[in-house]
Amino acid sequence: GEGKLNFKGKDYPFSIDGLTVVDIGITKASASGDVYNLTDLAKFPGTYVAAEAGFTLAGGMGGMVLRNQEGVVMHIRSVSKGAKLQLGTSGLNIKLKQ
Repeated sequence: GEGKLNFKGKDYPFSIDGLTVVDIGITKASASGDVYNLTDLAKFPGTYVAAEAGFTLAGGMGGMVLRNQEGVVMHIRSVSKGAKLQLGTSGLNIKLKQ
């Protein structure tokens, strides 16, 4: 997948590998989230692993808290109703696009 990080007023596109949506009938889903502990853009890329158990939001939307090797934390929540996010066995890999 792909995403966009807004950091210090500028958008940075990135690619995502290792996050799947689990639900029958959903072929495309989207997610949004908040990023914490990001002091330098260079600390954003990397492998994120589960920092806490997943959570369920009102309306059945799911979410998860992830942390990378630099201590950057992401709170991700699915936007597609009924979609459940699932982290791959090797974590979530994020790379900034050029």
